[in-house]
Amino acid sequence: MTDLAAPVESVAQLATGWRSLVLDRDEKADVRDLPGIAVRWADSRFPFWNAITLNEVDADAALLRQRLREVADIMRSKQQPGFLWLFEDLLADDARAALADEVDRAGLAYAFPGTGMAGDLLPVPDPEHPELTFERVTTDEQLRAYADINSRAYGFTLEEGRDGLLGSALWKRGVYAYLALRDGVPVACAATVEAAGRLFVVLVATEPDQQRRGYGEAVTRKALHEGGRATGLTRATLHATAAGAPVYPRIGFEANSSIAFYSLKG
Repeated sequence: MTDLAAPVESVAQLATGWRSLVLDRDEKADVRDLPGIAVRWADSRFPFWNAITLNEVDADAALLRQRLREVADIMRSKQQPGFLWLFEDLLADDARAALADEVDRAGLAYAFPGTGMAGDLLPVPDPEHPELTFERVTTDEQLRAYADINSRAYGFTLEEGRDGLLGSALWKRGVYAYLALRDGVPVACAATVEAAGRLFVVLVATEPDQQRRGYGEAVTRKALHEGGRATGLTRATLHATAAGAPVYPRIGFEANSSIAFYSLKG
């Protein structure tokens, strides 16, 4: 793939994967493809389900200014906060140079970094970890545990995480979501879902006091193994936070695009 094809694939995976995940939370969610902007906004208390991104290739500084103003206006119209996922490699050189000033001018604030990753790595072996067993999420109790791990790992309240997942039939049926258990207690989780011919990894998390023990990597391998076996897909993609980015190359993912997350200024 060319350098440009990588971020194009990455932003397309967000737009495709988040469509079904957002509509799962609210069939009337704001899912629109506007000129240069993809809106995937459930207006959920779970901030990751409120996403918006720019998807034009080689947007210059003037176009970036226009799009950021449009994005900020959309975000201000919502009840719940969310993030602009900005794939910086899609921008023209002058837009990247002006980015910090333009996001500030639009009323946005930098939140945290991310990295798009992909790899033709499937199938992967069924993982083994001496301290873990794995369970697929099929019950409300398991889904609550999955939500709570994400809340604690990403600094959300339990209510925010549960608003993002509880009551979902999709996550118990159409998503390959797995818990890793140590001595019967859930300690990590990961999921994969089919998105436009790829297996898309979503909502990987480990309990804060159980990190750096290989649990996140093991449960991600489990979700990839089971999702790949069920779908027959060979390529996988994901969007990693800074905490998770060192884990995924060990599985076979390669970093291919830079992501910056922005929220509205407080």
